[in-house]
Amino acid sequence: MKRKERIGSSHRKWSRLWLFLALCLIMLLLSCDQARSGNGTLGSSNHETRYDPGTAVRSEDSGRLDEGRGAGGGAPSDGVEDAVKPARPIVLGFSQLGSESDWRNANSQSVKEAAKEAGITLIFDNAEQSQSKQFEAIRRYMEQEVDVIAIAPVIQSGWDDILNEVQQAGIPVIIVDRAVDIADTSQYVTFIGSDFYEEGRKAGKYVLDKMAGSTGPVGIVELKGTAGSTPSIDRGKGFHDTIKDTGNYVVLGSEYADFTHEQGKETMRLLLRRLGSEIDILFSHNDDMALGAIEAIEEYGLQPGKDIVIVSVDGTRKALEQMIEGKINCVVECNPLLGPNLMQAVNEIMEGRTLPKRIVTPESVFTEVTAEREVSSRKY
Repeated sequence: MKRKERIGSSHRKWSRLWLFLALCLIMLLLSCDQARSGNGTLGSSNHETRYDPGTAVRSEDSGRLDEGRGAGGGAPSDGVEDAVKPARPIVLGFSQLGSESDWRNANSQSVKEAAKEAGITLIFDNAEQSQSKQFEAIRRYMEQEVDVIAIAPVIQSGWDDILNEVQQAGIPVIIVDRAVDIADTSQYVTFIGSDFYEEGRKAGKYVLDKMAGSTGPVGIVELKGTAGSTPSIDRGKGFHDTIKDTGNYVVLGSEYADFTHEQGKETMRLLLRRLGSEIDILFSHNDDMALGAIEAIEEYGLQPGKDIVIVSVDGTRKALEQMIEGKINCVVECNPLLGPNLMQAVNEIMEGRTLPKRIVTPESVFTEVTAEREVSSRKY
């Protein structure tokens, strides 16, 4: 009888032990399931890679942003903080070269409106045609630790040192409208703007088509923009490359007029005094100079658009209105409304995406036939 009691007692002890071990196993399995579901530490979504605009730096060899230090330094934020605090607005510093023309003013307005619409904080500076003022603005942007710097350069040379400073600060750069001539193109991410060489080529092609029936020499004068600026260099080259092999086209004068109405009028006045009726064609590098030249031609007693064929670049409302009146024969479009393109590029940089090195805006050519249809839709 005692032996049976001992056996029963032993069985009860082993049963309790097996029950305890089973409970431990169940608890362990439940813990693993919890970790896999993301409710525990191992599978938590807080360990996913997150992008915080304030903690991005420029990758020098790819033109992209990589996660890490911000423009002004500091450690990367962790996922927990990102999940509970809103990201601060992107800050863009934009150095505009000036306000020399209606085109430029429309360009500035486009940038301001697009920044507001995109929710990007814009720090805007007008350099008033001074490269040194652009350098000052860019250094202020670095001190303010902006996220991105955009530059519309007044001239294309002399940018290597300042862009090297920005690169060392880890701030990505976007070049807008006019190009820069630098040894190390990794110092900027992308260039957004027109193909100025193609604009000059289009102007030259129009001249060839317009004057195709001419038998004698065709005298051409050219109003160039700012000396050393990309549009002045490239538009001139595209135009001259197009007409150079045609034989009977002669460039009688090529003068700088700084892209302004006043200089366009005064320079054309001087060309007329010197060359007079020898002038058959005026190629103006922008509309403002062409509009000034029209006044000078009329004062001289000639009919613009008839006695002198006028070809311009930009596509402003005022120029198209002059086309409707027959005073301008052709306008090659150069679109100033680059704000949306710029803000899209800023956002994509801050998201860590790779951008093409060159972003060209689509543009057209306006003639007397199309001007009346297009003028009502011009925003500038």
